[in-house]
Amino acid sequence: MSSMASLLVIFGLLATLILDTAESQVGVCYGMLGNNLPSAAQVISLYNSNNIKRMRLYDPNQAALQALSGTDIEVMVGIPNSDLQYVAASRDNSFDWVWRNIMSYPDVKFRYIAVGNEVKPSDGTLAPLVHPALTNIREVVSFYGLKDQIKVSTSIDTSMIGVSYPPSQGAFRDDARAYIDPIIGFLVAINAPLLVNVYPYFSISQLYISGFFQSQHRDGSTVWPRRSAEES
Repeated sequence: MSSMASLLVIFGLLATLILDTAESQVGVCYGMLGNNLPSAAQVISLYNSNNIKRMRLYDPNQAALQALSGTDIEVMVGIPNSDLQYVAASRDNSFDWVWRNIMSYPDVKFRYIAVGNEVKPSDGTLAPLVHPALTNIREVVSFYGLKDQIKVSTSIDTSMIGVSYPPSQGAFRDDARAYIDPIIGFLVAINAPLLVNVYPYFSISQLYISGFFQSQHRDGSTVWPRRSAEES
């Protein structure tokens, strides 16, 4: 593999669409679970050399934030689930979090704060913390005059979707509504998007059964293509 491809595999490449009303661009998630990883400075150099202008950090890694200072890379930074109780507990705690991880890096182009990641509606410990954490962090961001620069949201996975087709009839699972509806109402009020982690590989792999792909037609019939000679 090329050095570029190898490093992207190390990062755990996930395409993240960071949306606004004017444009959509593809960024790269900077994952740090692994060994023999390149330094933060090397990673930032790789982004710059390949004109990658958007990055997702799953937590406010200090080395990464220092390396990002002064660059043109726009950043989505996560508040990890382990910090939800802290920021949800009080506005003072949220001030502390934002000061340490956002305001202390004035030369980093923060664009999103993702409050929690893939919290399950059934999680009786974490789920009740997401909405108050969102509210507290948003209030602090507004206090610093950054509400138009930095959007506050949370990341969910697609398992919360009950109906996905056709898209016009898309809906969340009934058992997720008590959790997600207040969050959506909050995001609508502050004009922020709901962030969704999408894993195309896993979706496709679920359709691959014993070497066959299932094809669903509009009339409801199912076609099972034969395995090619090259795959036999």
